[in-house]
Amino acid sequence: MRDWLATLRNRLQTHKTVVRVTVAAVRGSAPREPGASMLIHAGGEDGTIGGGHLELMASNIARDMLSPAAAEARLDRFPLGASLGQCCGGIVELWFERFTAADVEFVDRALRARSGSGPCVLATSIAAANSARHRLLDGLGNAPDPSQQAWLQRGPGKEGVLFERLDARYPPLWLFGAGHVGKAMANVFADLPVNLTWIDSREAMLPAAIPPHVRVIATDAPVDAVVDAPAGALFLVLTHSHDLDFELCRAILSRGDFAWAGLIGSATKAARFRQRLAQRGFKSTEIDRITCPIGITGIGSKLPQAIAVAVAAQVLQVIEKSAAGTITQLSATQP
Repeated sequence: MRDWLATLRNRLQTHKTVVRVTVAAVRGSAPREPGASMLIHAGGEDGTIGGGHLELMASNIARDMLSPAAAEARLDRFPLGASLGQCCGGIVELWFERFTAADVEFVDRALRARSGSGPCVLATSIAAANSARHRLLDGLGNAPDPSQQAWLQRGPGKEGVLFERLDARYPPLWLFGAGHVGKAMANVFADLPVNLTWIDSREAMLPAAIPPHVRVIATDAPVDAVVDAPAGALFLVLTHSHDLDFELCRAILSRGDFAWAGLIGSATKAARFRQRLAQRGFKSTEIDRITCPIGITGIGSKLPQAIAVAVAAQVLQVIEKSAAGTITQLSATQP
């Protein structure tokens, strides 16, 4: 579940009552991080807090809370040991909260608030009567770490305040090419933490059913679209034409403000492109910013889906290195 707030809004339209289970705090090893959540409603479940017996217990508690006679909110602590049948060894605190049709107005206000340019934090407090109170903050306030998506401020007993960032921004990934591999990649990246823009000059190649969270651009001039990508974007180039691939690489290098760029192809293709780009006046340090071949090592399958998985793993590595402030530029001949 990439967007719990939008999903909650949709589910309230259909089911009227939804219980959200959120990982509020973690000590030691645990299946998910603070901020991970799932929604429980009469029609089923959305999202996950890590599976296993912990999730089963949480789902049962949440289903009981669908009743208006149950508490509106609660904070529970779960040691992940033998009693839960999970040997993670850590401790997880879960925040349970019931939403009803009466909360739609607030959810809409939160959706509007997060669309601003600055940080937006949701602060939810649990009072002694197990009722929830929401506040929207336009700053990070008492965030222990600006990179955290959620953090818990404890009060006496089971009281506390859960702070959650609503303005999480996924890195932009621009994917050029809608062939077999492009389609496989779009399907994989649709569920990963990226904002995917998918571009091809052949409108007929783009499927009628677009994966959720994917923006599609059909254009006769895909090279011109490169300038529309935001600064810090990641690029993947895998069109039906080597000449088009080259022009896209040239345009990406020309703007210079990208986070990473990958080009599908062999080491031979990489060498030829390096030579052609050098002839166009690019320095070797600039050319080195194009990664080709792409994909993590150790996966020999040429199935489109296998290639997509290998490349997605590589892109996630790049994103995590970037988030940690240790991004390194990968060699054009380094897979």
